Amino acid sequence: MSNGSLYTHIQNSVATIEFYHPASNSMPKELLDRLAKAFNELSDNAKVSVIILKSEKEKAFCAGASFDELLAIDNLNKGKEFFLGFANVLNAMRSCSKLIIGRIQGKTVGGGVGLAAACDYCFATVAASIKLSEFTIGIGPFVIAPAVERKMGIAALSELTLDATSWQNAYWAKEKGLYAKVLETIKELDFEVDVLANKLSKYNPEALVEMKKALWTGTDNWVELLEKRAEISGNLVLSTSAKNALNKFKK
Repeated sequence: MSNGSLYTHIQNSVATIEFYHPASNSMPKELLDRLAKAFNELSDNAKVSVIILKSEKEKAFCAGASFDELLAIDNLNKGKEFFLGFANVLNAMRSCSKLIIGRIQGKTVGGGVGLAAACDYCFATVAASIKLSEFTIGIGPFVIAPAVERKMGIAALSELTLDATSWQNAYWAKEKGLYAKVLETIKELDFEVDVLANKLSKYNPEALVEMKKALWTGTDNWVELLEKRAEISGNLVLSTSAKNALNKFKK
């Protein structure tokens, strides 16, 4: 449980990936690896037409990178390897042949915003505020930036990145394109997610696959791009500024 949990459930051609970590659904490397593997396996599963991505509990959707693991990084190889965990998840979501619905029930920070941006369609509750806080801990949202920019535009990416201490509410995120619908309650959220997933599962699966390809046109360079971004982040997290900020934040 210290590294979190991840479960995949398939029913009526709809696969649900549900992850959990006791630290506000943050992401250690092991959980990132399992998440990427789950998307890759479901991509090849002929029994699946659509995927729902969700996290457990009712509060945070995802608090981003694991602070404990960020603090433990002591060389560039480890740093790059950690951030490649996020890169691999984003690339697995991008290249997955199945459309992905995001179920965002609560606050989302850093890498969690990247996960939401890599979904093909997101539902959220009014509690699903977002923030890119990477500057406050001495790094930057370099790995997830392409996903956020693709979904929300360069202006929104800039605003989120530079104003690293401010939360933007769910309606702001909807206006910028991250969320398709914002619901008042989790009950309403789950109803809307299920309705869309069931509709999609009954459509021509070949059409869904081709639409997925069309939506992600122009991202074939992400394997190399995100690897370079992971190296940038891996180097920055070693800086004295980042170490001091992480230690201060943890305390």
